[in-house]
Amino acid sequence: MQHGAGRDGEASFLRSRKEISLLTVNEDDGFLLDIRYATANNLTGAPIYTRPVALLRPEAHALLLAAGARAAVLGLQIKIFDAFRPIEAQWALWRALPDPRFVSDPVEDRGLHPRGVAVDVTLMDRGNGTELDMGTGFDDMTALAAQDYLDLPPEVIRNRALLLGIMAATGWDHIASEWWHYQAPGFAGLPSLRAADVPGGPI
Repeated sequence: MQHGAGRDGEASFLRSRKEISLLTVNEDDGFLLDIRYATANNLTGAPIYTRPVALLRPEAHALLLAAGARAAVLGLQIKIFDAFRPIEAQWALWRALPDPRFVSDPVEDRGLHPRGVAVDVTLMDRGNGTELDMGTGFDDMTALAAQDYLDLPPEVIRNRALLLGIMAATGWDHIASEWWHYQAPGFAGLPSLRAADVPGGPI
């Protein structure tokens, strides 16, 4: 993505970075946080983040609160694996798995996690505290993780459809290759953010 040329373009780009404020998603808001990139339990095999925090732009934060409220009505809870992802972390993931079907190429700069408007989530049963079976784990980078993969038990297909319904009903878009990934529409033109742009962020 190009941001303009010359000093005026550079100044505009820097202002756009400063104007972006991210809000924290808290467990007090009714969510469960399992920030995988702050642990070794991720596709790189090592922690990428230094802090297990979930941050989003205000518009995406509001959409997630709406999704959480809708899930609660159904006796469910949203578990968050990832939200804002600094571009440095995007590079770490790309180095571990340079496959654009599953990881956005940071050179092309099309990913929405570094813009603070994407989340990776699943559903929990509030009654017994168990995670709903989605057929694969988070970051299972295989064909089985695709939204339209149907060679799965009916319960798994139902659970994925339930998550998709909750998220779509509250304004989120999905991608075809990952059942866990959702993104707020209309923000692709925002700049990606570095760790230094977000003090108190994941890195």
